[in-house]
Amino acid sequence: MLMKTASQSLTEQLFTRFAERIRTRLLAPGARLPSVRQCALQQGVSPSTVVAAYDQLLAQGLVEARKNRGFYVREPAAAPEKQTQDAINMVATVVRGGFQAQHVPVNATALIRGMFHRSSEQPQPGMGVFPPDWLETTFMATAVRKVTSNKVLQSFSLQYGEPAGDSGLRQALSQKLVAHNVQAAPNQIVTTVGATHALDIVSRTLLRAGDCVMVEEPGWAIEFARLAALGMRILPVPRRADGPDLEVMARYCELHSPKLFVSVSVFHNPTGYCLTPGSAHRVLQLANTHNFHIVEDDTYSHIAPDHATRLCALDGLQRTIYVGGFAKILAPGWRVGFLAAPTSLVESIVDTKLLGTLTTPALLEKALAWCIDQGQLRRHSERIRTRLDQARGRSVKLALAHGCRFATSPAGLFGWVDTGVDTDVLSQRMLDEGYLLAPGALFHAERQPSTLMRINFATTQDAQFWDTFARLRAEQ
Repeated sequence: MLMKTASQSLTEQLFTRFAERIRTRLLAPGARLPSVRQCALQQGVSPSTVVAAYDQLLAQGLVEARKNRGFYVREPAAAPEKQTQDAINMVATVVRGGFQAQHVPVNATALIRGMFHRSSEQPQPGMGVFPPDWLETTFMATAVRKVTSNKVLQSFSLQYGEPAGDSGLRQALSQKLVAHNVQAAPNQIVTTVGATHALDIVSRTLLRAGDCVMVEEPGWAIEFARLAALGMRILPVPRRADGPDLEVMARYCELHSPKLFVSVSVFHNPTGYCLTPGSAHRVLQLANTHNFHIVEDDTYSHIAPDHATRLCALDGLQRTIYVGGFAKILAPGWRVGFLAAPTSLVESIVDTKLLGTLTTPALLEKALAWCIDQGQLRRHSERIRTRLDQARGRSVKLALAHGCRFATSPAGLFGWVDTGVDTDVLSQRMLDEGYLLAPGALFHAERQPSTLMRINFATTQDAQFWDTFARLRAEQ
């Protein structure tokens, strides 16, 4: 709640709050601000205070007033060079087949920015990672010390590393993938700067602007935004409990000849669904018949059962490319990821990697290899899984007790929760209370109002959060 002080008026406080959220993209371009009356009630101020704050936002060029519709966050003005390039891109797109240029959903980065711009020290329900205290270990520091002894450090720090990544880590990853029934030789593995980088390398290697890509919906907003930024035509495929909607995929194949399908088979984000063997076989049949590749993002493998169905295991890395990483389970700041690909694609993938980053940090890769070889990562993952199972049970009880229902059966790290109200609006109110939500609109290729939100089971065990949530939802 705003409080008038000698140093800052209520109008200045309200203006500063909205301006900061707009500049940090927590309020994305195109987002609608609350009406004057609604904002006055929410903040406990007079309508004239809100009008004065909105006037300041208008004067600063941060929002625009739309007649009879309200105030909206303005799109950032494009530089002349960008405007010219946009025109070129649009013409090129028309030439390629009449597809309209897709708007890049910059609001997709709002949740990512929130990871760096914490609203408070409270557990954040919208975060996509485990709390820091869950990830605290002693073995990571030990691993770094072992690979930074003078003799070892001299051998790799004074020259570029291997283009495909540290050979010791690639060997360790090859052996680790066997547990998932994925057969990948070390020379089929390429290390990356996190799993998102791996997805980007694959896209830049296999695709060209205007190509069609099938992506599961709901899905991770960053993937939609990343592909749109590369000029791809996004084809949303509804995600079902057993896998992607195969009838929709088949129609896309007949009409658009997609080049790629991006899938999270195990503990899909945000639904928690896992692919079934029957659905997996039919997806692979479509890929073979219609000649497209499949990227399988196995980000949540460390908290999933080894026997879970994976497309790469069934396909043997022929049309499939496996992507993994360690940010979720080990340390978000280490940014070590990898991909395993068909042998015929490896050199092209390495070329793309070299153009973007040259090599990847050998020091962290060697440290990670030690963690895997010594069994430290496996034991750590087991502890996290046990703790997550307990947290999930507590979080589900709290959510149900506060009037929510689960749109999908709770599993994995995330819950897909139906709140009964517009979660885009609710997320801004919760931000006032220091909580960052992940509203359902973020998980669709075309942003639209949604009553759903994604919660992190590890960070929603606090009754205070749910009490605040229930109070603000009732006011909406």
